[in-house]
Amino acid sequence: MPDVLVAGGGPTGLLTAFELERAGLDVLVLERDARPTTQSKALGLQPRSVEVLADRGLLAAIEPHVQAKLPAGHFSGLPIDYTDLPTPFPYQLGVEQAHVAAAIEARLRTPVLRDAAVTAVAQDDEGVTVTAGGRDHRAGWLVAADGGRSTVRTLLGAAFPGTSARISLVVADITLSAKPAGLADAWALPSSGSGYLLPLSGGRYRTIVFGEEQQRLGREEPVTAGELQRALTAVHGPEIKVGEVRWASRFGDAARQLERYRHNRVLFAGDAAHIHLPVGGQGLNLGLQDAVNLGWKLAATVRGTAPDGLLDSYHDERHPVAARVLLSTRAQAVLGVPDPDAAAVREIVTGLLAVPEARRAVALEISGIGLTHPGVSGRAAVPAPPDGRAVLIGAALPPGWADRVETRSGDEPRLVRPDGYVVWAGGPGLEDALHRWLGQPAAVLSR
Repeated sequence: MPDVLVAGGGPTGLLTAFELERAGLDVLVLERDARPTTQSKALGLQPRSVEVLADRGLLAAIEPHVQAKLPAGHFSGLPIDYTDLPTPFPYQLGVEQAHVAAAIEARLRTPVLRDAAVTAVAQDDEGVTVTAGGRDHRAGWLVAADGGRSTVRTLLGAAFPGTSARISLVVADITLSAKPAGLADAWALPSSGSGYLLPLSGGRYRTIVFGEEQQRLGREEPVTAGELQRALTAVHGPEIKVGEVRWASRFGDAARQLERYRHNRVLFAGDAAHIHLPVGGQGLNLGLQDAVNLGWKLAATVRGTAPDGLLDSYHDERHPVAARVLLSTRAQAVLGVPDPDAAAVREIVTGLLAVPEARRAVALEISGIGLTHPGVSGRAAVPAPPDGRAVLIGAALPPGWADRVETRSGDEPRLVRPDGYVVWAGGPGLEDALHRWLGQPAAVLSR
């Protein structure tokens, strides 16, 4: 029997499984699709996510698929310079989500169980039983990373409050049989207008369109080549010709978030916990950060070393972060509305973002580099131990924590949590930090 089941084989679920396996747990990922997706979906890894993937030795497998290193992010299409951010990676990587998922999946010990859609969830004091693919699977815990239309969330009846969509857009991967010279020849940040085009691998292009026709059509209406042709012609002229529609989806600016990320033995992560306008790859990056925050805390809970409240600190730390992203994406949606009043606000915001201090504050937020939590003092970009332990740099480790802490030499004393955040930086308080984040020493645990 696995220690943990993970519902959902996207990047969030896969990275959660990877984190748990690094810590020595047995994990089974349940994925409804029969084959790995080739859909591009999210296209950007923000600097903080690049740091995390590099620390875990996952970045090398992704880099061959990177199509651009963009030295800026954007706020509703307004460029936000990243070049002075305090990180080894002051840029976002333009890469298709499918390649990120494949790189993580290739490192899992246990293969993903595919064609295994979740249909029932039952939990008790000892564990969780999940019916998926017509079979029952039992584990001590379940991580629900099954997307914005989470089946697990629905089955549990978990409250998902927020705001409904006011605008409707279409995102699609298409081929073009003709296009104006110079259009979409290289990666570029999106603007706020309809008709955004970006070159992908295999002769495909990503497009995002919105207009009167998209507002009229219902969420379940299929996206046709004709609809995309009309939208792209309106922006780029008659020289552009749509070939095939390889993948398409309608989406809006709905913003919703679970009231609690933990429901007894079920924990939610990624889009299953929060949805918002998919701008700037924020959903993918939020999910990856959920995974690395949850993984070590759940592993410590399963092993019996977690201090009181550690697992609940996953919600306490990650819920406010997602709430802030929802606020940001709602504001960006308003700035993109083709309305004279919204255009006036956009002009004012453009001027504000020209102020270096304002621009940098937004850059720190969107990139994730400014992310912090109560009781931590920033993040250390250090290679993560292969066994999921914390790292103590430049100090002697008190007896009893060697099973949870790797020691390294260095001139700057630091205790770094398994997710990379610094919880002690020299001086008194090392043992207090060890107790708070890593539990009791081994002698006490064995009593």
